[in-house]
Amino acid sequence: MSANFGERLREVRKRRGLSQRELSELSGVSLSLIRKLEQGERDDTRLETARRLANVLKVPTTRLITEHAEAAADEETVHRWAPVHAALAAPPDLDGLSEEPTYDGVRDALEAAVPLFARDRFVELVAVLPPLLRDAEVLTETDPRGRPLRARLLELTGWLMTQTRQFDAADLALERALDDAVDRVQGAATVSVQCWLLLRRGRLAEARALAVEWADEVEPRMSRATPTELSAWGWLLLRVSAAAIRDNRPGEAGDALRLARSAAVALGEECTPEGDFLRTFGPVTVALKRTENAMVAGRPDEVLSLAAKIPADSLKPTSNNRNRHLLDVADAQTQLRQYAEAVDTFNKIRAGSPQWLPNQRYARDILVRIVSRRRTLTPEMRELADLVHLPV
Repeated sequence: MSANFGERLREVRKRRGLSQRELSELSGVSLSLIRKLEQGERDDTRLETARRLANVLKVPTTRLITEHAEAAADEETVHRWAPVHAALAAPPDLDGLSEEPTYDGVRDALEAAVPLFARDRFVELVAVLPPLLRDAEVLTETDPRGRPLRARLLELTGWLMTQTRQFDAADLALERALDDAVDRVQGAATVSVQCWLLLRRGRLAEARALAVEWADEVEPRMSRATPTELSAWGWLLLRVSAAAIRDNRPGEAGDALRLARSAAVALGEECTPEGDFLRTFGPVTVALKRTENAMVAGRPDEVLSLAAKIPADSLKPTSNNRNRHLLDVADAQTQLRQYAEAVDTFNKIRAGSPQWLPNQRYARDILVRIVSRRRTLTPEMRELADLVHLPV
């Protein structure tokens, strides 16, 4: 968060003719926090809080903030993934090999690793990824067929690094993946992950601009579009919508979501082009993102109403789209003081993705609210608090 946030907030509030108390009452942000921000006693606040203030002041969120990143991974996480970081940055070592990797061998190893990514099997990936990255590097130096394999592997690695909040490593992997992309559709899939990385780093304007640029670039002719093309275009539109709603541009967010829905309708059902779980797209995916937008906009009642109509249980328990959706549901339940229901929702996530949940700052924030509002905690609540490493 820029140190000038408080100055911008005070300037816009005065232009709107609002007192600090009036802004607090209209936004639901505490008066004490607004005062501390404007007086420079605090130079940081949650993106959600900034969006609520911007909504009342009728300005884009980026009018108040220039950047607001999620907390990066802690030292323990970075240390655990250090071999992956080293493999990403290392040049191909053609002389240090006892056996030269083959195209078939790297392709088969990559296919065997994809389910580990899809199921959030982080422990196994720490061991598998470094040698696979090195073999892909060497293969691409000796065999041009290795380039699309390396592009796919780097895209998955960038996605994984984003998932675990190792943002610099994610940026490196995704930039290299985009450079390796052999066609615009593969490039669009990588750019979609880049947009997600920018969103997690709070760079809303960059995410929005990049997604708009590439959505325009890959927009297909609907009458003859392939599932791969519709998925690529649809996901970029979802990124536009996600950036716009966080930047307090609900009209643009809604327009992008409607276009994404047209791509989903053209597909007719959830589709996974080329077996790539990152490209899974269809009517359910769009419905999940519509619910996410409602949560970002601070409408918990609408979140639960929309969620009741979505067959989320039809998605794989390890689907990140499903898990993110369930966190939105848990957040809405918490805001409506449905704490037992929120815990049940968390347990659904934990049952399918126990290694995913501890890496989610969003999950930790929701549980902080549950713990702070309960006089006593159930054993399940304590277990969840320990799982996401809430401080005692």
